[in-house]
Amino acid sequence: MTGEEALARYLRALAARDASPHTVRSYAGAIGPYLAWLAGRGVGWRQPGRADLRAYLADLADGRARRTVAQRLAAIRSFYRWAAREGIAPGDPWAAIATPRLPRRLPGVVDVASVERLIDAASTPTGRDPELARALALRDGAIVETAYAAGLRISEIAAATVTSVDLRRGEVRVLGKGRKERFSLLGRPACDAIGAYLADGRPALLSRRPGATVADAEPALFLNSRGAAIGVRGIRYRLERHRREAGLPEDVHPHTLRHSFATHLLDGGADLRVVQELLGHESLATTQVYTHVSPARLRSAYRDAHPRARRAEPPR
Repeated sequence: MTGEEALARYLRALAARDASPHTVRSYAGAIGPYLAWLAGRGVGWRQPGRADLRAYLADLADGRARRTVAQRLAAIRSFYRWAAREGIAPGDPWAAIATPRLPRRLPGVVDVASVERLIDAASTPTGRDPELARALALRDGAIVETAYAAGLRISEIAAATVTSVDLRRGEVRVLGKGRKERFSLLGRPACDAIGAYLADGRPALLSRRPGATVADAEPALFLNSRGAAIGVRGIRYRLERHRREAGLPEDVHPHTLRHSFATHLLDGGADLRVVQELLGHESLATTQVYTHVSPARLRSAYRDAHPRARRAEPPR
């Protein structure tokens, strides 16, 4: 089997596991040039030698950021692991090669006051059309409340349907990465915001679609100004606008709400495995990055636990 044929099978396998089109394109863009490079040197793709791999690594690293190099190598190694499982290749030849490792970046978070400023900005009607402005404010306020209350990814918010939310139980059913379903929780402010949006905002947006009625079969929870499902790009655009209105730093982005959700839960004493479940992480190691985010929580734990952390009482 040629490398191109193996790659085509691998990409089909990725798609069958519900990998996103972006992921499939990214893996194809990393593995395809690698296979072409090997073919150009007359090297078989199944078991290239160490010298060939080191030469490819040198070429790959020339002029590219370390993160780009690490991402491409991760895709290539994933391809080899799949090929080994399928019996197409003997194993991962890169396992014996020292490859660049990136330090784990700590996720950016904001404090509760900043989240409240963002909610206030999103919930404030602006625009020339008062009815539309009010509907969008109800929607955007509900989006921010939901993102922070449930720790959802933007893609998960865009994919949410009306039937995925249970306001009585304070739950939202989420279809996460790999189309894995989980439940996350909603606090009272988020439930109130979603309820207000469903009562007044969503019907007003739905009515803007030609021929639509309140009983329309559109399943999406959050709609755009034309009454159709709002997409990830639309949510990003609106949240970036509200970030500026709230006066928050430029490095605050939609995923910051998810990071803040996890960090604030841990700061409040939540168990790490509970946070892992709510975030939908497969590995606890992925969630553990949040344990390193809050110096205030670390100082508090040190102060409470270490026998010589407190200052001695002054003599009387």
